[in-house]
Amino acid sequence: MIGTLNALIDLVETTTAEEIDVAGFAREHGTTEYHLRRMFSALAEMPLSEYVRRRRMTRAAAELVAGAGNVLDVAVRHGYGSVEAFGRAFRAVHGIGPVDARRDGGPLRTQPTLRFRLSVEGSTPMDVTITPLPELVLVGHAVEVPLIHQGVNPQIQQHIAAIPVAEHARLKELGDAEPGGILAVTADIEPDAPEGTLLTYLHGVALQASSPVPDDLDVLRIEEGSWAVFAARGPFPATLQNLWAATATEWFPSNPWRLRPGPSIVRYLEFTGDFASCELWLPVEQG
Repeated sequence: MIGTLNALIDLVETTTAEEIDVAGFAREHGTTEYHLRRMFSALAEMPLSEYVRRRRMTRAAAELVAGAGNVLDVAVRHGYGSVEAFGRAFRAVHGIGPVDARRDGGPLRTQPTLRFRLSVEGSTPMDVTITPLPELVLVGHAVEVPLIHQGVNPQIQQHIAAIPVAEHARLKELGDAEPGGILAVTADIEPDAPEGTLLTYLHGVALQASSPVPDDLDVLRIEEGSWAVFAARGPFPATLQNLWAATATEWFPSNPWRLRPGPSIVRYLEFTGDFASCELWLPVEQG
């Protein structure tokens, strides 16, 4: 996977078309676009689409400052069909327009070329189980919240706090499938979505596909498949967020599994507010 990601970086550097054929590239390298984008985002700490835009605008700025053609020429060379679209992308990265950059020489924000390297220290011990699950129904109370990579998500906290204690008890009684207990589920998010993107958070339980579902609950249906279950204990939420990162940096590059589309599920075995013993369930398939 590390070699594939570096080959993708090389493709970004040499492609001038408006869109990079990430799906075709993934097929040629024996993986999927979904898994590739998820791994890139986790390791680079930015979506692939954002990296492509930053690199193109970095090269475009250098050409403008050097006087290598007018603004339209530079825009076309970097895959933009209009000066207006190019100008919006340029300003989003650099904070100034292309005409200003050409005239004043900056200030400009440079995105260096990324290079991925595999750490072999095994710094994060990982307790992992591959578990097959049948078709499931996840039911509970859902809400749209923004994606936050670091720290506690206050909107999720508010959502959970608004659920009455009696409703938690009812959900626990409803659950009749693995993973058991109250679950924190995130779904409906693109594989390389930037921070702030809206996702669906569901606070609920797992039911067998044939079990009746109360009309007042939100529903997520889960296809049959394999799940990688990562166990962790430690300070909350840092331990869980570090575990997420370690799956990309240490586990997936070293194992014949890749992510498949589907929600991520967290099951809390113990939770005291600032400490958690939990399991992270990720949908996977053999690579």
